[in-house]
Amino acid sequence: MTSQMNEALLRSLTPSVLAVLVRRGADFAAAEDAVQDALVEAIRVWPADPPRDPKGWLVTVAWRRFLDSARADAARRRREDLVEEEPVPGPAPAVDDTLQLYFLCAHPSLTPSSAVALTLRAVGGLTTRQIAQAYLVPEATMAQRISRAKRTVSGVRFDQPGEVATVLRVLYLVFNEGYSGDLDLAAEAIRLTRQLAAAIDHPEVAGLLALMLLHHARRAARTAPDGSLVPLAEQDRGRWDTESIAEGVQILQAALARDRLGEFQAQAAIAALHADAPTAEETDWVQIVEWYDELARLTDSPVVRLNRAVAVGEADGPRAGLAALAALDDSLPRHTAVAAYLHERDGDLAKAAQLYAEAAHKAPNLAERDHLTRQAARLNARRCR
Repeated sequence: MTSQMNEALLRSLTPSVLAVLVRRGADFAAAEDAVQDALVEAIRVWPADPPRDPKGWLVTVAWRRFLDSARADAARRRREDLVEEEPVPGPAPAVDDTLQLYFLCAHPSLTPSSAVALTLRAVGGLTTRQIAQAYLVPEATMAQRISRAKRTVSGVRFDQPGEVATVLRVLYLVFNEGYSGDLDLAAEAIRLTRQLAAAIDHPEVAGLLALMLLHHARRAARTAPDGSLVPLAEQDRGRWDTESIAEGVQILQAALARDRLGEFQAQAAIAALHADAPTAEETDWVQIVEWYDELARLTDSPVVRLNRAVAVGEADGPRAGLAALAALDDSLPRHTAVAAYLHERDGDLAKAAQLYAEAAHKAPNLAERDHLTRQAARLNARRCR
């Protein structure tokens, strides 16, 4: 078993193993520590001696580590009666506990933002830096937030599942990281959202599933063979997954018909309008601006207003887009890249090239940095002709 295969397998099994320990009575922080210890041991042992039942192996080792820790802590001696319940080595039940664990981590004792951060770190597999970028806060701030959340739930019995809205927020952020980041989590987020949609009749659950399907349908066209990013307007629409688009649109229409609009339905409506356009030039930007207005009303998000500025630039011209952009904080992520695009559309190639170069230095990942650098080089080459 290669180290890459081991890493992928361990990441996929972690939520389920953590859920088993929590259900058996381990508080969250102790359970997470025990699972991490088991993962380290697996990385050491598995290359030479791979187990026949990886999940059962991890559950057994993690549970023993938890019990060892519990025995060593005098304040937790009450847990020693759990020793007799130690799972017998052998095949573990093929039960998917991941979605249940998402709900358990969204505990009522936590604020929604803390619950989301804790779940992304412990269950979603995201790093503190990735979570901080999603929340537009410094990494140190997010590290403190996660630490406080762990302290809050330490010793708490996880028998009160959290709210659907918090779980949806976590699934959305996990999908976004998988869709645009370094970890391949998008398919897992879709799988869990499908489970949630099957269990709960809620228009925003349906809206989120539709949004994921519509975005994921374009994934094959988002990168060139060399790994470089392909902007939406330049994508080969023949490579889009039409079945996923049709399913996403159908789910969205059923959700919108219930007249209980939420932010995920509004985002899905925007994605559907992009998916419905045969070419980039035929995109209904006027209607997209209207949906961004609805989304801004629902969320009051600066990121939504930033994306709206792009849509305004397409619907009403680049100067209208720049006017909308001027009302926003220029420290927003991707603000400089949007300004560069709108200045290019307005014909100011020198300013656009300068802004593309600045945006490249601020890019959150290598693929985006390379794309912005190429945009700056392309404009500079045009100016030199």
